[in-house]
Order: sequence, then structure tokens, then C-alpha cells
Amino acid sequence: MAQFATGVTVLTVGGEHGHGMTANAFASVSLNPPLALCCVARRARLHEAILSTRGYGISLLAAGQRRLARHFSDRSRPRGMTQFDGVSWTPGPRTGAPLLAGALGWLECDLVEVYPGGDHSIFLGQVLNSSRGPGREPLLFFTSDYHELTSPAKPA
Repeated sequence: MAQFATGVTVLTVGGEHGHGMTANAFASVSLNPPLALCCVARRARLHEAILSTRGYGISLLAAGQRRLARHFSDRSRPRGMTQFDGVSWTPGPRTGAPLLAGALGWLECDLVEVYPGGDHSIFLGQVLNSSRGPGREPLLFFTSDYHELTSPAKPA
């Protein structure tokens, strides 16, 4: 799977279960109704947080946000909302989940279904709110590392 390039997201939950996690297993499922899925390892702290709150945020990371992707994948970061100290974010208007500043876009979801997926759970979320950031270049994950698109030179 390392040969398959994906976008990079940070999934978040706010409040007493506050937590964030870098994830690239994310997809749009339906436009009507708006549904998105994400896959989370059953042993991950975020797994229980999503099951407890049933509402979560998704920040679609932009080029230049490698530091955030690495921060939210670092298992040694603090637990709870203190892991967001030093990170610019705003609470989602529908879920209160931290939405990371500078992202390409943001979604807030209400958990509607959970499916088994091996050592992960597949969380299907109803999109409650979405917005778009000013950026246009995504952060990508490919061959076990982060990458940015390089735009081809425009013809003269």
C-alpha cells in the first residue's frame, strides 16, 4: 500500500475526550446525503474517543503542514486537549472538535455507523458542516513519507 498516494487528514475530537490523530484512510462516500468514512485502529486512543462522543472533526492537510501530520502521529505527545497547545485551531461549530488552521478544508461529522475492518473500525459519518480553506496544494503520503505536489512549469 506504500505505492498508493493518499491525502493526509487529522481526525479530532474535542471536550473531555479531546484527541487528534493523523490518518490517511479517509474517503468521500456520498454527496446526497453527505457521508465520509475514516478508518481508525481499534487500539488507537481516538477509536474510543469517537465512539464516546459520536461527533468528530476532519482537517484536510495542506502542503506545508508536515509538522502537524508528524505531531498528531507522534505517540509521545500529551494526552487530552493539551496536545493542541501550540497548534492553531478553532472549535467546530457543530461538534466542538478542533479544526486545524491552514488546512485545505474541514468537515464535522456525526457518527452514523461503525463497520469491522480487520484491526480497524470503519467509521461512517454524516457530514454536518464543511468549509474550504484558501490553499490549493495538498499534503500527500506516499512511500511511507510526506510529499507535496510540484506544479509543472507553464509554457511560455
